[in-house]
Amino acid sequence: MAMRSVMLPALLESYAVASKSNISDILPDITLRLQGEYELIAEFNQPFAFESREYLRKLLVGRVVQFQVLYNIPLVSNGQLRDYGIVILQNGKTLPQISVGEGWLKLRDEAGRSSDSDTAKEILEKLQNAEAQAKAESRGIWAGKGGRLETKYEISDPKVFVEEWKGKPIDGIVERVLTGDRLIVRLMPQPDSHIQTLILVAGVRAPSTKRTNPSDGTEVDAEPLGEDAQFFVESRLIQRGVKVDVLGVSPQGQLVATVKHPNGSIAEFVLKEGLARCVDHHSTMLGAEMLKLRDAEKHARSTKVGLFQGLVSSKTAASDSEVTVTRVQTADTIYVKMRNGSEKRINLSSIRQPKPSDPKQAPFQAEAKEFLRKKLIGKHVKMTVDGKKAASEGYEEREVATITLNNKNVAIQLVESGYASVIRHRRDDDDRSPQYDDLLAAEQTAQTEKKGMWSEKAPETKTYVDYSESLQKAKVQASVMQRQKKIPAVVDFVKGGSRFTVLIPRENAKLTFVLSCIRAPRSARNATDASEPFGQEAHDFATRKCMQRDVEIDVESTDKVGGFIGTLYVNRENFAKLLLEEGLATVHVYSAEQSPHGAELFAAEKKAKDARKGMWHDYDPSTEAAEMEEDTVSTPATNGAISSTTNGTSAVSARKLDYREVVITHVDSTTLRLKVQLIGTGTGALEDLMAKFSTFHLSSANKAPLPSPPRAGDYVAAKFSEDGSWYRARVRRNNREAKTSELVYVDYGNEETLPWSELRTLGSQFDIKTLKPQAQDAVLAYVQWGTAKEYVADAYTYLNENVNGREMVASVEYTDVKDGNVLYVVLFPKDLKKDVTDSVNADVVGEGLAVVKRSLKGWEQGAEGGEILKGLKEREGSARGERLGGWEYGDFGGDEVVDKLR
Repeated sequence: MAMRSVMLPALLESYAVASKSNISDILPDITLRLQGEYELIAEFNQPFAFESREYLRKLLVGRVVQFQVLYNIPLVSNGQLRDYGIVILQNGKTLPQISVGEGWLKLRDEAGRSSDSDTAKEILEKLQNAEAQAKAESRGIWAGKGGRLETKYEISDPKVFVEEWKGKPIDGIVERVLTGDRLIVRLMPQPDSHIQTLILVAGVRAPSTKRTNPSDGTEVDAEPLGEDAQFFVESRLIQRGVKVDVLGVSPQGQLVATVKHPNGSIAEFVLKEGLARCVDHHSTMLGAEMLKLRDAEKHARSTKVGLFQGLVSSKTAASDSEVTVTRVQTADTIYVKMRNGSEKRINLSSIRQPKPSDPKQAPFQAEAKEFLRKKLIGKHVKMTVDGKKAASEGYEEREVATITLNNKNVAIQLVESGYASVIRHRRDDDDRSPQYDDLLAAEQTAQTEKKGMWSEKAPETKTYVDYSESLQKAKVQASVMQRQKKIPAVVDFVKGGSRFTVLIPRENAKLTFVLSCIRAPRSARNATDASEPFGQEAHDFATRKCMQRDVEIDVESTDKVGGFIGTLYVNRENFAKLLLEEGLATVHVYSAEQSPHGAELFAAEKKAKDARKGMWHDYDPSTEAAEMEEDTVSTPATNGAISSTTNGTSAVSARKLDYREVVITHVDSTTLRLKVQLIGTGTGALEDLMAKFSTFHLSSANKAPLPSPPRAGDYVAAKFSEDGSWYRARVRRNNREAKTSELVYVDYGNEETLPWSELRTLGSQFDIKTLKPQAQDAVLAYVQWGTAKEYVADAYTYLNENVNGREMVASVEYTDVKDGNVLYVVLFPKDLKKDVTDSVNADVVGEGLAVVKRSLKGWEQGAEGGEILKGLKEREGSARGERLGGWEYGDFGGDEVVDKLR
């Protein structure tokens, strides 16, 4: 009896039954058609075609089955035999019977017309019964309605499709595996609308398989392990249900997506087997998922499987070092000081500064370098060496490293601010940042937000005017700067131990700056030039401490070639003092005697002498004492106390007295300088102004914050933290990260740091043109403070308790115009007789908190034989005899400062 045949209303007309094989020994599939004499008559869009195939796919794919070949028929096209038979499931049921019974197959009309065997007729009868039952119960294709499916084979706009479905997993079926990283997938975004398209597996690149070149028809051999990679993926995914997360579009318009089997992403499994490598340009699409792929590839490398068999890694394990950043050369190159004192040049891993050759990027070079300078210069950072950059284009080989500050990768901060781009490494380049994927993500964010060099608008070009190029320009600018104190600046270059190129950003000024009151030995200017002893050491010390640092300067005068002479502060310390303490400079006696910093400079030099540092390594104090004894010089009078007549005799002339009533408003805890207000019309006007000022700020209409961040030198209204009242203040410097300003209250002299939220615009009715700042600098005349911190603290406590906030009478001995009109005064209580022994000056000397000055300035020398110095010396003698204050160990301050001054 002839067997009746069955028909599949679907694409699937046969079952591919894979024989067991391992990845290195791939065997061909065995194809078996269901027993029967039939032809596939269904088109792809025939109703229920997809559902019919889905039933068989879910029933068979990935399952262990048995099959029996009943007969075979040679194909007309090539003469090969086609096998026909039945499939037996593990539960004993057979195909095609159960498919017919579920209504997903129907018998062909011509089935049974041929003379089949009795066995065939028996099978046909069972199939007819199963079909009749399916029809009666309206199963499968016998449901009568539905089953229509629209399938597209092209996506009109892949980018729009990605935007619509990004973050929404799509069900899919893998129809073909072209290579280990390229799949034909049926996407099923809607039940009745499917898309069959090529998918690139995100994050991986697998070796290619054997293929035909479409341009010339030649056959291209497979890459090593290409067939293995294809089989690995095919054996796990072919006709399997997957979840597809579309991430982006390739340059060729192909979808890039993660393909997830129920056991996980296929990309991870391929990488672990060493059958693919990570692809860097998919990193930004994958985000944090890329880290898992990197770990999978790392596993394959460590186990040396697949593509990594026989791999010999030349890269050593990364080591961490604590270093100090000494110089920023460009936005991607820095110099660091190692623990052993050596200096090393380092390139930041995997990033590149704005390209000088790119007209859009080049203008951001200066901004990028400044960004990195502010972040790193002088900071202690962690350096992790990631590899080496080979020598090229005239550059020597150098190390690349990750620099971490406060647990943050500085390279990432540069990139996300738009001040650097990420290098696209070669596939085999392992000398890269361990946070490479984070760098790529930061770059994409900066590009999206149009930050830095990705901005469409070029930065403002900052042009510095060189005021040291001529003496005339220097003098004009110096006259302006002499009226300002502690001007914020940046050391752009170190020319020598005491000579610098300084930039003043707020003034757009560039100038040569020379330290006053000292002389540093000259360093060699070129390879043929000779350096003075310790000249190079002084130069190197200045470079380490000052190069590219934020500093403050006080301008005092100019030299003959346009250099600006003055004081430079690094971290609020006088750098001239630091040089002297290291024995790398000497005090210029005459200049120091005229300077308010003279005492600390002499003390610093003595400290270096005592420690035999630097140029004082062979210092002999006995020789110096003998020279000083021989060099006794009389001091001419300049203030009328002692004057020389034409015949050589001396006569005492009357001193010009200048008494002024003052109120002490502030005592500086470091320098012990005073801030005073001169009682009179100024203080009366200040009281009136402050009353109006307070009323003004009580009004809700005047509570608007500053319209923009303040700049150094601006005058503002500030809310004093201690009493909550508003006062006039000047901005000394800003911390833009913390959004705070360091302020000086101009009418009282005290300082404070406040957030910008506590500042207001200073109205024109209250500005310094209406009433000039009332706080004036004052120094106790004829006395010298100790240098030890504990004695300075004692002196500050004494002044704060006995002077600060009190009205007193000041005898103004001298006004230093060059130092901002500083008053040198002798202070008396208002109700006492103006006797020097009753002065505050005498009291601090008598308490052992200060000594009488030995190195006197010109205007002080006139009082040498007068009652002022005589009275002060008597009080000093009493304090010394009683071992008070700084005399407790016999020599003032324990550092023999008095003997040095004798």
